[in-house]
Amino acid sequence: MSDTVTTAYSAALDAMQRTGPKRLHALAAMLGADTPDIADGSALLAHLRDAGPEDALRQQIAHTLAGWDHEQSSAPWTEGTINNTAERRAAVIAALAVEDPTADLIADLFPYAVADGVIVIADDWEEWRTPQRRAERTFYWAHYHRYLLDKWRNPDAVADLDRATEEVVRRLSDPTRPVAYQAKGLVVGYVQSGKTANFTGVVAKAVDAGYRLVIVLTGTTNMLRAQTQRRLDIELCGRENIEREISPHDQKAHEYQNDPDWKGDRFVRHGGRPSDAGYPDIHRLSNHAGDYRRLKMGFSVLEFRGRERNRKFFDPANLHTSDARLVVAKKNASVLEALVADLGRISDRLGEVPVLIVDDESDQASVNTVSPKKWKEDSKKRTAINRLIGQLLRMMPRAQYVGYTATPYANVFIDPSDVEDIFPRDFLISLPRPDGYMGAEDFHDFDVELPLDQRPLTTSKERAHVRYLGDEPDDSELRCAVDMFVLTGALKLYRQRHGTSYRHHTMLVHEAMGKDSHRQTAELIGHLWNAAGYYQPTGLARLRDLYHTDVLPVSRAQAPTLLTPNNFDDLRDDIGDALRLISPADRNGSPVIVVNSDTDLEKQQESLDFDQREIWRILVGGNKLARGFTVEGLTVTYYRRTTAQVDTLMQMGRWFGFRPGYRDLVRLYTTPDLHDMFEAACRDEDFLRRELRQYAAPTGGSPQLTPRQIPPLIAQHRPDLRPTGRNKMWNAMLVLKSSPGRPMEPVAFPSTVAKVKHNLEQWKPLIAAATERTVRFAVPGAKTTYTAGVAAISHPTLLTVLCNLKWLADDTFQPELAWLRRLSTDQLARWVVFLPQQTRSTTRRVVAGHGPISVFERQRTSSGASFRVFSEERHRNAAMRIAGIETPIPDSEADALRGRATGAIILYPTVEKDNLEPGEDGAVADEKVTVGFHLVTPLSAVPAGGKLMHWATLDKMNPRALVVDAL
Repeated sequence: MSDTVTTAYSAALDAMQRTGPKRLHALAAMLGADTPDIADGSALLAHLRDAGPEDALRQQIAHTLAGWDHEQSSAPWTEGTINNTAERRAAVIAALAVEDPTADLIADLFPYAVADGVIVIADDWEEWRTPQRRAERTFYWAHYHRYLLDKWRNPDAVADLDRATEEVVRRLSDPTRPVAYQAKGLVVGYVQSGKTANFTGVVAKAVDAGYRLVIVLTGTTNMLRAQTQRRLDIELCGRENIEREISPHDQKAHEYQNDPDWKGDRFVRHGGRPSDAGYPDIHRLSNHAGDYRRLKMGFSVLEFRGRERNRKFFDPANLHTSDARLVVAKKNASVLEALVADLGRISDRLGEVPVLIVDDESDQASVNTVSPKKWKEDSKKRTAINRLIGQLLRMMPRAQYVGYTATPYANVFIDPSDVEDIFPRDFLISLPRPDGYMGAEDFHDFDVELPLDQRPLTTSKERAHVRYLGDEPDDSELRCAVDMFVLTGALKLYRQRHGTSYRHHTMLVHEAMGKDSHRQTAELIGHLWNAAGYYQPTGLARLRDLYHTDVLPVSRAQAPTLLTPNNFDDLRDDIGDALRLISPADRNGSPVIVVNSDTDLEKQQESLDFDQREIWRILVGGNKLARGFTVEGLTVTYYRRTTAQVDTLMQMGRWFGFRPGYRDLVRLYTTPDLHDMFEAACRDEDFLRRELRQYAAPTGGSPQLTPRQIPPLIAQHRPDLRPTGRNKMWNAMLVLKSSPGRPMEPVAFPSTVAKVKHNLEQWKPLIAAATERTVRFAVPGAKTTYTAGVAAISHPTLLTVLCNLKWLADDTFQPELAWLRRLSTDQLARWVVFLPQQTRSTTRRVVAGHGPISVFERQRTSSGASFRVFSEERHRNAAMRIAGIETPIPDSEADALRGRATGAIILYPTVEKDNLEPGEDGAVADEKVTVGFHLVTPLSAVPAGGKLMHWATLDKMNPRALVVDAL
């Protein structure tokens, strides 16, 4: 009876894809079995009460309800309700006309999702994805959808993907539109969070809708390109499209002949050749074994000709009866030049072909990074990949460009007025953090003040997963990480014996970029492995101690439902099995694979194929493993490589991702400073997403802001960690910089007589005030003291001085001033000004009519553009303590000057080196004195939200219109 119920209600749900919800039981009785228990709903009620989460009908109901919950059209059945609300779900249940017990059970099993997921910021666009058009052609999407349900076993996740991909596709141009239009957009996900699944869904829906050439640009390595090609072949192209390419006389001559998923029939099946059922075949112009190459013979695969020769190719009569082409190409100049050349041979037809360009890792290689300072008049010199993408867009006026990235900083710093570049002018979509994803918050305890060792292990992710390294490499630390890799592998095998499957188990060692460094690290790991004594009492004792002090308590606290034996001896056999998997006898006992661009290692790297075989190895590498490429089964990471760019740093975070059944085993070995850098980068990323969500909210039924108007403000929580590379930030402008509790010391002061005298005039009142009282401060590291003139002034008084100063450049110190001007009296009320006095009387002079006071000699840089430094270490301690910042050196006099919302500023009347005239107590000429300063703000000056730096882009078409939020 259960099969009868499933068949009847599944047919009813399928029928309602076009119409929206209808009387469910009546439709099921008409399309399935017209029996009393189906007509009155009792059969469905009984089925749902007994069905488990993996029941096919239950999953279909969940997915269908999620689609109706999210529907944004004004179809009659919606009754004017807002999507993803209780009112919308009530309208759906009313339209289904189910009885109260069934409605209650549906509410319990399938609660509606609150719409806080996908963030969309879009310019006005022509809505063409009506429910009818969406339902008319769903061939590839339907098969991909079914594949994901079988793979993920999570209808809610599939429904989320359906909604997210629809937000992208509906903002592309209608492929049948008479007037060509190019949409450009950006999809922002998380590092290793399923972006490939999203763009696979977008491609599936786009091909269904009529896009006939799909170009997927991957990263810059063959490994990533092959990984992406295989995903699309399995999940989109499917078995029939690949078999069409195989000669009937040579059935084994294709790249998947030995692939376990091909042999296991896990490639999507379409139930026959798509064209036989009236749908487009997909012709692959690249394959898993090779990138796109220049076509010589068989050029006809790029010919786009419709059946109706008297109509345009984009006419539905031609579009929906023609096949699609798929290219998966890495971002390499020679590869893209070959594609551009071949497409150029049919350029007369390209104007009619709907094209979709998907640019994975779109902030890598794609963005033009040539500084405008190098541009010739009326001419721009572009980087190779950016130039070739621009050529593709010019050749194909119906091409749609969709970039994907987890680090969008380089993309939003593109000049919006550059029509040939890839600024996301039409839409920017931020994907939600998916369920089961292990991200930044799983390695950081944000805003927790307790010392690490005092945080509860049940809630502290940092204590559970992060192990700190010393500043200098230590072999014992690396050996401990390798021990952890062995132990966690054994625990995976233990759990596998009890029903949980783990195909891969990997460790990543990332210390530097150089090939020599990789080789040396691999040799060191080999030495440590051979000397580890895992089969001897000393090695086992070390593993036993690590298990009981680390693995067992963390797993008990973080994953109490997963199997973790209390007795270490229960793992003895599994440890042996793990050692044999990590270092099999046929590989000379080496547990390491080095992954870099060294051609001598290519054969070794061929074994790093997560699709073809199980991988239980330690991977040593750099950039090849730092972006895009998914390291399957990654459990232990030993990471020491640093960078000064947020996007590069985040892309190195291979430990982010999905860790089903072994989240508790994940360990990150890194230095405290690197961990702090990642925390700052994660805060920057979170801030950007919060800003996007704020701007996504419409006002008055229309978009609050378009992508062109989005203030691309990037928070920089560490001044030494830039949003992206300098060569990608030529269009960026720093508009605000705050440094609460940290010193600021600008040095770019002018040297012209008029400006020097002007600046000294501004400081006169403060110098005068500071000469009226003297305080004696402690000298750090010594038992002596020094004197300083001291005065207290209000924050507005100091602001007046700072705002009137002249600088070497107009933008010098302006971001800091923008922050200081924002501060309220609760954040910063007063300043303590002090003039340090030197012990040598020969330095004393009358300055600006006051004194005598100490004058300091300082050097400018070799170019003479600015001074090198003003402050001295012995003076900084007092300034920090006056501002309420604790230091190791006590100073009771400085502490006595503390106050609520009080900052400190040290003034250094300065003359350039060797310009101080001999003689005691004489006056120094005003045009020679530059007053340098070192200021420290109190911690109360932290800006709301913790945003420390703001960046903005400059639109050249309207230089006065800075696309920034009002300060």
